[in-house]
Amino acid sequence: MLKALLSVYDKTGIVEFSSKVAAAGYELISTGGTHRTLTEDGRLTVGQVADYTGSPEILEGRVKTLHPSIYAGLLARRDAPEHMAELKAQSLDTIDLVVVNLYPFVETIKKPGVTLADALENIDIGGPTMLRAASKNFTSVAVVVDPNDYEWVGTKLANEGLTVEDRRGLAAKAFDHVSTYDAAVTAYLLENGDSEDELPDSLTISLKKVSGLRYGENPHQNGALYAPDNDPVGIAGARQLHGRELSYNNLMDADAAWRTASDFTDATVSVVKHANSCGLASREDIAEAYLQAYEGDTVSAFGGIVAFNRTVTAAAAEAMDPVFYEVVIAPDYEPAALEILQKKRNLRVLAIDKKPATPAYDLRPITGGILVQTADTILEDSSTWTVATKRVPTGSEMQDLAFAWKAAKHIKSNAIVFVKDLALVGMGAGQPNRVVSVHLSQRAAGDKAKGCVLSSDAFFPFADNIELAAEAGITAIVQPGGSIRDDEVIAAADKAGLAMVFTGVRHFRH
Repeated sequence: MLKALLSVYDKTGIVEFSSKVAAAGYELISTGGTHRTLTEDGRLTVGQVADYTGSPEILEGRVKTLHPSIYAGLLARRDAPEHMAELKAQSLDTIDLVVVNLYPFVETIKKPGVTLADALENIDIGGPTMLRAASKNFTSVAVVVDPNDYEWVGTKLANEGLTVEDRRGLAAKAFDHVSTYDAAVTAYLLENGDSEDELPDSLTISLKKVSGLRYGENPHQNGALYAPDNDPVGIAGARQLHGRELSYNNLMDADAAWRTASDFTDATVSVVKHANSCGLASREDIAEAYLQAYEGDTVSAFGGIVAFNRTVTAAAAEAMDPVFYEVVIAPDYEPAALEILQKKRNLRVLAIDKKPATPAYDLRPITGGILVQTADTILEDSSTWTVATKRVPTGSEMQDLAFAWKAAKHIKSNAIVFVKDLALVGMGAGQPNRVVSVHLSQRAAGDKAKGCVLSSDAFFPFADNIELAAEAGITAIVQPGGSIRDDEVIAAADKAGLAMVFTGVRHFRH
């Protein structure tokens, strides 16, 4: 008689499915909790694994399915006469169907205040082992790990039976499930260990498909969104409240906009085009912050992405109404604001958690490999900066310098940022040299450059950048310092009457 072994943590649909399995001619065998559910709720005839193996569950249930009679039944090749003869000699039977899902490790470690002991107790041992054994022998053994597969598998068992290709697909899904589970355990132990190495020798990252995309960066490329688990954070976990399907480029720019806006504690709006802020401003009122951000570059704002780090008010939504945007992102929206925004058919409206978890690693593909680094999330304090020039920045200049420094962090290098009154006035990004970035910032700012402060994401290698900034009307500069020509750069700033501070930190974003 065919045998099915069932041991599931998630009992969703298990009674109904087991009834179909039994009706298809399978003898049911199960473990403690699953056994109780099937016999008490389902009133099914189910054998105990302990009776099948002749060994009781021990160590508070840690050992129950780890037994030769289980694994011989799973691993025996039906097409190998010597295997079948050995089973008969040992009075063992084959097991033909395995239905297993695992202890909720990921759900456990997400709980506030979870202890190491709690996490360890929720590392499943027997379940993954059974899944691997059954999957290895999929030509003879069917393995089901996902309750979403119960309906179609049950229907096939009741009729024509599962094909080899059906079992192969189920086996692949089981191996994927186990590898994802193992990756989560590995990541938890590495993140919570005492190792002094910030980056491990071996890096395992498991990603689940969240959604398909219309295409990738270009129409001839396929695209999809993946996240580490079924509860993604940040842009990957944003809720879409309105609009068409998001594209690859939408998500890239939305992430850049949100990263920028959410990095500020004051009410701030970031307008992004091609992953760079073309508008950025902080104000007490979020609608005013938007207006000032938009004024930073009204031409580039068209077709851009707007991120708010505060609830979008009706006034802010009305201010946005005349301009075409692809996406707006915010923690929340006033009902009246949402009503205004939802009238724009082509606008995608996203709601996002205000404090997403910081990614453990920053990953970037290169030919033949992946570059890995820790996230650029250091704690910065402008009071620790060093004044390098004779002139000390005024209080208002220091406020603008701190704003500009944070803005430059989110703009592609070589990044130059012009700021006045906590608003981006001009920027240059992604240029092969810093002089061109200064020129671009000056051109974008125009007459508004006079009285601005300047931020540079890295040190100035030559004094020509300072001279150009002074000609544009810049009054103060923030930069990392550390060039072999710092003395020349400082002298140029002193000659022009500029104030300049060194942060001692660089913020390249290639």
